[in-house]
Amino acid sequence: MNKNDSLVDQKRRAILGGMGGTAAAIVGLTIAPGVLLTQTAQAKPVDEAISSKTRWGILIDTNNCNDCNDCVTACEEENGWGSGSTDEQKSRPDQKAQWIRTVKVTDKQTGYAKTLPMMCQHCEHPPCVDVCPTGASFKRDDGIVLVDKHICIGCRYCMMACPYKARSFIHETLTDQRSYMPRGKGTVESCTMCVHKVDNGENPACVDACSSSMTFGDLNDPDSEISKELARHGGTQIRADLRLNPGVRYQGLNF
Repeated sequence: MNKNDSLVDQKRRAILGGMGGTAAAIVGLTIAPGVLLTQTAQAKPVDEAISSKTRWGILIDTNNCNDCNDCVTACEEENGWGSGSTDEQKSRPDQKAQWIRTVKVTDKQTGYAKTLPMMCQHCEHPPCVDVCPTGASFKRDDGIVLVDKHICIGCRYCMMACPYKARSFIHETLTDQRSYMPRGKGTVESCTMCVHKVDNGENPACVDACSSSMTFGDLNDPDSEISKELARHGGTQIRADLRLNPGVRYQGLNF
């Protein structure tokens, strides 16, 4: 191991040792040419540390989904995957990343169908975290499920464990990345709930792109708009039988 490798390894160990279940604060750590990993350890308000007092979630009203792809496009452009990445435009279709996708569900008895977005459900009890042999898959105290690219070995156990098919494996060497959302060949990735925006007091990109269908907020706060909407009209968990308690809820799925 050369001197530079040793330095990087020391930094990784320091990062993991200080996580404590939250996103670590990393400043100026180069993981690819021209790409710095710059995460923050603070959620809004900025001077308040991330804690389990907050549980971020997204409520999706499928009654307002109109077969468009705005949420997918917004996520691609914000985070630089799929068609938002010139490298991946050259990929085989089955190898492209897919952080969020639209799926069609149909009532087999009546034929009634709904289109809805599907992404990482940010479970309270995420199976991807349970099966990860290195701890690369982890859940922050505020409920956001992430992948630490520094220690992901690409085993893809998390992809097999996820009942929502929400994770992708990076096959290509990527160059056109977002500085705030670094990605790496041979690692697994998925929706981050736009953690870089959330920690800055903003909504995830998909929510901003489709505010008529999506509501973002603190599920633990009874006065938040998402909690009030759930109290008024309820919400459905996808695969509630698995008892994962996802942070993404749906309305309008009555079959």
